[in-house]
Amino acid sequence: MAQKKILMLVGDFVEDYEAMVPMQMLIMVGHSVETVCPDKKPGDTVKTAIHDFEGDQTYSEKPGHNFMITGDFSAVDTGRFDALVIPGGRAPEYLRLNDRVIEIVREFDRDNKPIAAICHGPQILAAAGVLEGKSCSAYPACGPDVERAGGSWIANNETFSDGHVDGNLVTAPAWPAHPQWIAKFLEVLGTRIEP
Repeated sequence: MAQKKILMLVGDFVEDYEAMVPMQMLIMVGHSVETVCPDKKPGDTVKTAIHDFEGDQTYSEKPGHNFMITGDFSAVDTGRFDALVIPGGRAPEYLRLNDRVIEIVREFDRDNKPIAAICHGPQILAAAGVLEGKSCSAYPACGPDVERAGGSWIANNETFSDGHVDGNLVTAPAWPAHPQWIAKFLEVLGTRIEP
């Protein structure tokens, strides 16, 4: 299996599991993951938040960990990467206001490279205008964003455990979907795991 170079966009209060676990899973199967955040340099960290489903009308939020930035956002050259990962949490709502974040997503989409987004991550896809005519899973509160951006929001099952593929786009509603989301992302990447 050829190693793929993957870019991950994060920011303060990114969802802890949706950044940490996919990064570890992708590294575990032999890929490299570079994490970047606007206005952060390698060695800096972002704060994460842990979102949980505890029977309230929406998710609860608790402090997470410090998540390490390994790349320089200001120097991102999308030509160096094979794929993009956009975790959820609260970070996407403000990251989508950054013009370079939007350009990065558009460049990956233009080049038909795999893009994996989970939970609130599709807010960035909607802002970048790459959902027109595509189906996309996302946290239910992001469904209107997907539809207003011209996409079809895929209603989630009650356990939030489904992953969804439409072309180069691999999406999921929340961290309980990691097994399906990452498995489908690896398929789109062309990653073969031999027993």
